[in-house]
Amino acid sequence: MERTLIILKPDTIQRGIIGEIITRFERAGLKIVAMKMIAPDELHFHKHYEGISGLISRWGEDIYNVTLKQMTETPVIVFVLEGIEAVSHVRKMVGATDPKDSAPGTIRGDYTHITRGYTNPIGATLPNIVHASGNVEEANQEIELWFKQDEIYGEYDTAQGPVVRGKVVLKKK
Repeated sequence: MERTLIILKPDTIQRGIIGEIITRFERAGLKIVAMKMIAPDELHFHKHYEGISGLISRWGEDIYNVTLKQMTETPVIVFVLEGIEAVSHVRKMVGATDPKDSAPGTIRGDYTHITRGYTNPIGATLPNIVHASGNVEEANQEIELWFKQDEIYGEYDTAQGPVVRGKVVLKKK
């Protein structure tokens, strides 16, 4: 099983669509193994955005500062999903970082229409609903940053587990 980190951003909290977004992951058969609401400080976000994903290195200090401003408008909801190839599956569900590149049916394609082309030149935030880990290595680092080991509860069964992950019919010899 693979794990990935999700952050429901302030625009999700402000719009009151938390449950809708979480439901989409659950309906896909992904298992929530950790979840909390938190209001991280700037240092925590710096570790996340620059330390792990290199936001300043890739997009510059101005974009980082706008992102930091957006991410500290409200608390965020952060959770860990578990499933088969969870990182790539969740990335497909979420859609492209720039909502204009997100297909209908993805979370960003269905819940936002803003673009970097509009926001970046005027110094506006990019309300794109959710953060999802970009790859397995990032996911592991992000989970470690956001959760203590004793806050992750992967050892419980769900009623849908065997249905969405495949029932074992033949035992390997």
